[in-house]
Amino acid sequence: MVTIIAAVGRDGAIGRNGDLAFHIREDMRHFKALTTGHTIVMGRKTFESLPKGALPDRRNIVITRQPDYAAPGIETAGSLEQALAMAAGEEVFIIGGGEIYRQAIAIAQRMELTVIDADSPDADTHFPTFNEADWAKVTESQWATDQKSGLAYSFICYCRR
Repeated sequence: MVTIIAAVGRDGAIGRNGDLAFHIREDMRHFKALTTGHTIVMGRKTFESLPKGALPDRRNIVITRQPDYAAPGIETAGSLEQALAMAAGEEVFIIGGGEIYRQAIAIAQRMELTVIDADSPDADTHFPTFNEADWAKVTESQWATDQKSGLAYSFICYCRR
């Protein structure tokens, strides 16, 4: 199973200056709960934005065009296809960035999105548009508000029809 996981603003914003566009504590907890014990696949820039490097208790596969790229706790792949072949038979979470999401949206079976009721006009990375008719909304949490940022958000799980 290939699952895309992302926090997305109303305007599709996901990133800004090598960081997340939005910081919501409960979103981080949700991300950790879903991905722990599984394989995560990300682009090199996403990996380099992680403050402590490879995420613990997960298999970290980093997609890069640099054949000699290495860092503690990761495996590398030259393409999304190669990363998915490396993880054949495993539950895989695609965690970004924008270009990797664009490639994965055509093949993912599920999307775990944190939908944020805010725009980020200075965002430089956006989630790809997708045809909602291709996806069934399986679960949707009630809207909540992050105490620190004041941002309203909801967790929505989509499965491909």
